[in-house]
Amino acid sequence: MADPVERAAFVTRGVTKDYGDGPVLHPLSITIDSGSKVALIGHNGSGKTTLLRIAAGLLDATGGSIEIHGSKPGSLEARRHVSYLADTPVFYDDLSVWEHLEYVARMHDVGDWQRTGTRLLDRLGITDRADDLPSRFSRGLKQKAGIALAFVRPFDVLLVDEPFVGLDAAGKEALLALLDDIGDATAIVATHELGFVARVDRLIALRDGRLIHDGSPDGAEARDLVATEGTNNES
Repeated sequence: MADPVERAAFVTRGVTKDYGDGPVLHPLSITIDSGSKVALIGHNGSGKTTLLRIAAGLLDATGGSIEIHGSKPGSLEARRHVSYLADTPVFYDDLSVWEHLEYVARMHDVGDWQRTGTRLLDRLGITDRADDLPSRFSRGLKQKAGIALAFVRPFDVLLVDEPFVGLDAAGKEALLALLDDIGDATAIVATHELGFVARVDRLIALRDGRLIHDGSPDGAEARDLVATEGTNNES
């Protein structure tokens, strides 16, 4: 039988991060199996965004390591596996939503990307904005465009940072449906959206860069954590 770590989609081994004025992440060791849906919660400054950005290859850890399906974050192999949706999506100033979709899809060799892109825009309710520049959108529309970009490409691990902030009710329902449809991919979502937390297999909570809960989202302890650990996403 294969080692459980070898089958894992996401592994941290004592990972730390210090920006120079004290640790943002204390030694953190987590193993997440393929196919898991995980809600990551914690107050402002708990380390959620830092952890996701290291996993996405956008930040270097100070110590320890992270592996995505056995590959180092930021490597070509890890980038093949990972789709990352930041809390504030960034767009090219001169590309429309449709041009962004084409660019991302072609980078990842997506066949028939037009059909996938059309379906995503329709589900998110922004078909009529396909030719507009997302860099000029409102927060909610930027979030919807960012979601489309995250889902237009193939992935084995989806890393998402507070995706529900700024979305209207229809947008939240569309995102929840998309997350339900990821098949055997792994999703790690920093959020306090109860509609998503109720759907996950696992709840991970951070406080001041330390792991304070890792287990089922059910039960009194988990419900108390969701209620008390805050809703801010900057960390």
